[in-house]
Amino acid sequence: MRRAAALFARWEALLLVCLAAAFAFGAGTSPYFLAASNISIAVAGAMPGAIVALAMTLVIVTGEIDISVGSITGLCAAVMAVCLERGLPIAAAMPFGFAAGTLAGLLNGALVAYAGLPSLVVTIGTLALYRGVAQIVLEERGVSNFPEWYQSIGFGTVAGTPVPWCLLIFGVLFISFAVFLHGTHWGRSLFAIGNNREAARFSGIDVGRSVLGVFATSGAMCSVAAVVLTAYLASARADTATGLELPVITAVVLGGVNIFGGSGTMGGVLIAVFVLAFVQNALGLAGVTPEEQQIVTGAVLIATLVLFRASGFIQAWVAVPRRSRKTE
Repeated sequence: MRRAAALFARWEALLLVCLAAAFAFGAGTSPYFLAASNISIAVAGAMPGAIVALAMTLVIVTGEIDISVGSITGLCAAVMAVCLERGLPIAAAMPFGFAAGTLAGLLNGALVAYAGLPSLVVTIGTLALYRGVAQIVLEERGVSNFPEWYQSIGFGTVAGTPVPWCLLIFGVLFISFAVFLHGTHWGRSLFAIGNNREAARFSGIDVGRSVLGVFATSGAMCSVAAVVLTAYLASARADTATGLELPVITAVVLGGVNIFGGSGTMGGVLIAVFVLAFVQNALGLAGVTPEEQQIVTGAVLIATLVLFRASGFIQAWVAVPRRSRKTE
């Protein structure tokens, strides 16, 4: 009994149950849900947010938050689109988008790490700032003359399989982030910062540089997401990725990362990404509008916070020796 309780107290086990429930719900909603083509579309559509969620995990583990990820992604898309308009091939335009995203992340990180400003307030401000810059750069026009090889990054599949190319990109990034966070001294230092910033500083961790690094990484991953998203949509506009921050933060928190920092796993975030992807896909097949899906995503975020607290109580109960419970 105690071992079973310990198993189900693990957040990842609960997420696997949720993933199975999402598949059951989808299969019952539409006969097309389990088709390989539909699964491929659902996965490809989730990859831009999933890529950003990897970096958001690092940010939240340190006890910070980045609300500006959607605007940074839109800014990177706008920069690449303008470069394409001016005659640069898309392969040459992509580094400019990467530079724009990294610089935007560095600005966020510098204001938080060295100016001492709250990350929530900073990134709410830069959310508006970066979106405004994107609108100035690209105005109201859209750019859609992307080459076919580039569009295949977004929704193309590996020859002879339903596996999207963007899933392979995400897979490589996921392994890299998981190894960094869970298998290196630098990754473990982020948990220390999230648990107790002053103690981390006294133990020799350069807190400012670490915080700057996670925000710069967030900006860089937004540029990668911009590539995948513009390829998936086959177009780029100034309003690209509007609202991306909600599903990204929901995926990270649903994945078991403590919103106050200090704990979480990349494995949990991975499962959560697919739970959200298949739930949204099933809702779409059921005729639920995107606006109504946003309501569901927001409700999932709130419910996750409640369940996460309940899971903590279960883990605490499991940790109490049976003998001590009998003597109470």
